[in-house]
Amino acid sequence: MLQKFTSLFPLWAVILSAVAYVYPEYFAPHQVLIVPFLSLIMLGMGVTLSVDNFLAVLKKPSVVILGTLMKYTIMPLSAWVVCYVLKLPADLMTGVILLGCCPGGTASNVICYLAKGDVALSIVLTSVSTLLAFLATPFLTWVFIGQTVEVDVMGMLVSVVNVVVVPVVLGLAINYFFGKQINAVREIFPAISAAAIVIIIAVIIGTNSANLEQSGPLVLLAVILHNGLGLAGGYWVSKAMKLSEIEARTIAIDTGMQNSGLSVALAIKHFTAVAALPGAIFSIWHNLSGAFLAGHWSKQSVSDPDKSKMPSKKGIHSKKLG
Repeated sequence: MLQKFTSLFPLWAVILSAVAYVYPEYFAPHQVLIVPFLSLIMLGMGVTLSVDNFLAVLKKPSVVILGTLMKYTIMPLSAWVVCYVLKLPADLMTGVILLGCCPGGTASNVICYLAKGDVALSIVLTSVSTLLAFLATPFLTWVFIGQTVEVDVMGMLVSVVNVVVVPVVLGLAINYFFGKQINAVREIFPAISAAAIVIIIAVIIGTNSANLEQSGPLVLLAVILHNGLGLAGGYWVSKAMKLSEIEARTIAIDTGMQNSGLSVALAIKHFTAVAALPGAIFSIWHNLSGAFLAGHWSKQSVSDPDKSKMPSKKGIHSKKLG
């Protein structure tokens, strides 16, 4: 039942977003929940990881480095191009670029498995980009919008450490020392994470209900273009670098899928509620586009003999969220 609930995350997000749009007064006052809920999601991510996930970096260091570089170059650059082409207003531009500077989303691990990618590599890429986010996200945000919008680099750095790095490391420690004890309840973490991100999205939709009629279609277009450029860029750059089909699929998915919950939390704390809107919409869209891409790729055979199998309980968490 929990797996079914988690797998239907996009549906719950759309339904609750519609409710929040019609009845914003029930959601808008609860912005204070965004940061603690995101920390809860990151704690759940840490609990589902192990030291072995990070030791896997030693097996393919060049692929991990390349994938991480693409994450923090293709997505910020794509965000900037989209903002320039669509001539987005300052608040929305801030939100799209902030989203592009965030680390990978945990949903990419599930989508990677469905697309017959390298699940272990996907987990490592998401984890490495997440742990590097405390430096990369504030710095890249300043690089791309610092001339237009005031960016509190140190404040963002502290925020990312507090709401991402600390909970992930704490979750890793819990898994390391109490792994056997939490096995019985491990499956509940993806469902909790899905519920938390759905609530975060609804709060942002409720907060921006007055702006959605005017800005909604433009934000959706920006999100679709941004996500599409990330997926395509990650795949074709990987192929140009002579990586295998499995590695190219994995890097494409990890590149195009962002931790949109983090962008929402940082936008609320350091910018404006409108700047959080792209992250909220992206959180729904990238799961839909990722599922469609996985369905397409799953029908195509892959020749790589060492393609990963889906871990049962310890390897991958079924978090379909941003």
